Amino acid sequence: MQLELVEQCKLNDRMAQMKLYKQYCDGMFCVAMRFLKNSDDAEDVLQESFIKAFQRIHQFKGEVTFGAWLKRIVVNGSIDFLKSKHQKTIELDESYMHIADDENWDVSEGVNIEEVKKRIEELPEKYKYVVQLFLVEGYDHKEISEILGISETASRTRLLRGKNYLKESLSELKYGTRS
Repeated sequence: MQLELVEQCKLNDRMAQMKLYKQYCDGMFCVAMRFLKNSDDAEDVLQESFIKAFQRIHQFKGEVTFGAWLKRIVVNGSIDFLKSKHQKTIELDESYMHIADDENWDVSEGVNIEEVKKRIEELPEKYKYVVQLFLVEGYDHKEISEILGISETASRTRLLRGKNYLKESLSELKYGTRS
């Protein structure tokens, strides 16, 4: 059914496009909102993402689900939107660093998921995107490196640093050293 709809979209079938849109618009809106935190911006990115998806639907080869393919377009669109709103910053070349993978994401008891999400939002931008893509969206370092245009080593480095910032922020919360 899914691939059939996609094939119809490749033939520029407007009804098939509308069906795919209706099937995915709510979920993709939620993805955009996790990045943008503003419904108007998320709606804009969502519309642009669907336009881009339908314009590039011939590039969809079925190696992943249509939803996963579309989600990547929405994530990239959201990040591009955020980048366009911020000034460009000079980033440290982290490719020379070697970082061991640290899979321990344990946080103190009594810290709820909303507080973790809030603290992720407060991370410096270059760490926030990697943490969000890894933890919330479930991408691996190879995918993150492709989405953000950084090396896999930089993705691992930023994830580790972002996690350390996050843990520190959450421990300050627990011990009351933060206002």
